[in-house]
Amino acid sequence: MQTVCVTGASGYIASWIVKFLLLRGYNVKASVRDLNDPKKTQHLLELDGAKERLHLIKATLLEEGSFDALVDGCVGVFHTASPFYSSVTNPQGELIDPALKGTLNVLRSCAKTPSVKRVVLTSSMAAVYFNGKPRTPDVVVDETWWSDPNYCKQMQLWYILSKMLAEDAAWQFVKEKGIDMISINPAMVIGPLLQPTLNTSSAAILSLINGAETYPNTMVGWINVKDVANAHILAFENPSANGRYCLLERVSHYSEVVSILRDLYPTLELPSRCANDEAYEAKFKVSREKAERLGVEFSPLEEGIRETVESLKDKKFFKSTK
Repeated sequence: MQTVCVTGASGYIASWIVKFLLLRGYNVKASVRDLNDPKKTQHLLELDGAKERLHLIKATLLEEGSFDALVDGCVGVFHTASPFYSSVTNPQGELIDPALKGTLNVLRSCAKTPSVKRVVLTSSMAAVYFNGKPRTPDVVVDETWWSDPNYCKQMQLWYILSKMLAEDAAWQFVKEKGIDMISINPAMVIGPLLQPTLNTSSAAILSLINGAETYPNTMVGWINVKDVANAHILAFENPSANGRYCLLERVSHYSEVVSILRDLYPTLELPSRCANDEAYEAKFKVSREKAERLGVEFSPLEEGIRETVESLKDKKFFKSTK
């Protein structure tokens, strides 16, 4: 039975990776920042197989060497730990340092652990398509695209910058050290929550159903969290997996998401107008070809939206009166 580890295991995507790994029979070592915080640990300890095969370890992104014990004896390392906040007061301290230095900290632990056969890095479409290039309907974004740090700084896209810098540094490091790494680049992740806390991407759906007067004037790629977790495991298990994988089911404007919500939940009070009067961005395409070759099957956006709403109700984030 193989042993693998997951960093930032209490997070939204990571919790699903842990769940699926346990279901597949792996021994899983999982890092959390605080072993005494039930909000970080309880939902993981209740997963099927956790009693027998889940081992929680305390590790912190910015503490040098704190992932050594986690990585020790593992054949696979899933590095998902990275902060995701929409609004920050100190982008360097809150986003960039934990993402960039934390990734290199984990990779340094991997470099000195001979058992590690492959690292799967959770990156983001944030590291792919924010470069100022026009995204028109005839444009197809694929794995060869990279976000531009200067563009991100100019536009003050700090989360996007943090993911781009972290992934870029990771590729440079693994090339130098001869580590086999795959990066998974999901778009906006929705679907059911395992963890008891509200994550940033689910909060985007919550705000739409929780009395928002307007919806954002933004075109976004969307992907189900279960598909993201599954893609990570396929990337680890498939010997021919390589490089980066763009992951999204479709690109949709927030107005379309509101329209889907309206069809699914006719009694909900949903925003009826856009946040501004500017023309909607054109819908662009992102190639799913490489992810499909890996074996990823994409759940429809409608299903992800429904699962998110039901999960938000279930976890009492949204008190539906209807």
